[in-house]
Amino acid sequence: MLYKLAHILKDKLPFIWTFIEKVNELLFVLRYGRRLKHYVVGSIEGYEIKLMRDVSTERLVSFFENQPIEAFTYFKPHLFDAKSIKKLQKNRSYLAYVLLDTANGNIAGYCFNRCFFQGVGYRGRMVDIDYRGKGLGTAMNKLLNEVGFEIGLRLFESVSKDNLASYRSALSASSVKVVKELPHNELYLEILPD
Repeated sequence: MLYKLAHILKDKLPFIWTFIEKVNELLFVLRYGRRLKHYVVGSIEGYEIKLMRDVSTERLVSFFENQPIEAFTYFKPHLFDAKSIKKLQKNRSYLAYVLLDTANGNIAGYCFNRCFFQGVGYRGRMVDIDYRGKGLGTAMNKLLNEVGFEIGLRLFESVSKDNLASYRSALSASSVKVVKELPHNELYLEILPD
């Protein structure tokens, strides 16, 4: 129900959603900020993991612009323009990471836990079109699990069974429980600690 309400507010009443996001960010930082200060992000061989806020907005916008249109069929967690990206980079309850290929510096992937003060996070990820099939989606899921569980969150994700790569990645990186079947062949999953 909260999932549905959040989408209604975000889509139909954005001014209320903006206020809720600010309050959530403040409460999240009060509750989890100390844990985050001491947390060190793991590693993925061949890739540097950077906080989203440490990557230029222009590079991130370019990364999203260079993905094929079908990449956004199932991936719509936020808008991808410079204003929206800057807003997310400043939001301390949005724990987002960028994978940079150490060989050439290209952005190979993007992942996030959108966190809420009551102790839940919603994970998502996108692998660059040129880096698909290398296991990066699964590696990013494991990274998101590590971060989320380390600070004490319950993690969730919605995934379409029609999006085979994302669906398989979600299942191979994590133990999951199907919370609910959603319209359009989507599953609402709780990610379980190993």
